[in-house]
Amino acid sequence: MNPNNGKFNLSRRNSLKFVAGAIGTGILAAKVGADVAAPEPAIAQNELTPDAAMKKLMDGNKRFVDKKRQSPNQDLPRLLEVAIAQKPFAAILGCADSRFPSEIIFDQGLGDLFVCRVAGNVATPEEIGSLEFGTLVLGAKVLVVIGHKRCGAVDATIKGAQVPGQIGSLLDAIKPAVESSKNTAGDRLENASKANVVLQTNRLKASPVISKLIAENKLKVVGGYYDLDTGAVNIMV
Repeated sequence: MNPNNGKFNLSRRNSLKFVAGAIGTGILAAKVGADVAAPEPAIAQNELTPDAAMKKLMDGNKRFVDKKRQSPNQDLPRLLEVAIAQKPFAAILGCADSRFPSEIIFDQGLGDLFVCRVAGNVATPEEIGSLEFGTLVLGAKVLVVIGHKRCGAVDATIKGAQVPGQIGSLLDAIKPAVESSKNTAGDRLENASKANVVLQTNRLKASPVISKLIAENKLKVVGGYYDLDTGAVNIMV
């Protein structure tokens, strides 16, 4: 046997052993690392009943109003937890108004709320589709449409404002509510804003996807009104 070949074969066997060992060590390290560092899947909050989810949401708003916020689920572990998957317990269709951040006024955190925000909290086809996804696929158990005090979009609709671009499409979606509330006694803007909540809530309930979830007692859909001065959300319908 050629000594050089023997050396080569020995060297090759050692190299193969080394590579195999390195691969095995790498796999083991990756597994150990995964076992130690990888966060668990998100807590299945959507296993709550619709009534329990509603209570959890409103308890958070009470804490906010009472200045007793807990600011839950807002730390790094929660960030890592929900990076894998989201299972929000509630969905919100709210106004895009900067004074109405859902996670703050309901004292919730990362992965808790599936939020759609649009001026006038209108249920456009895109918003309805998003909320169908949030309820059917992600499993949110309560869906709340929230209007608010002194809503600019509703006010512009009442005044028949001439607006550029696509802003007019938002006002068109609110007009039926303005019409239906125009003879109601009291503050016209507040009445129209509340009528708009009812209108948009009914539009969501008309979705075949959402109505089926309601019929199966898997989802509660309600409308609320947010007071900018107190921070309180009052459930209307």
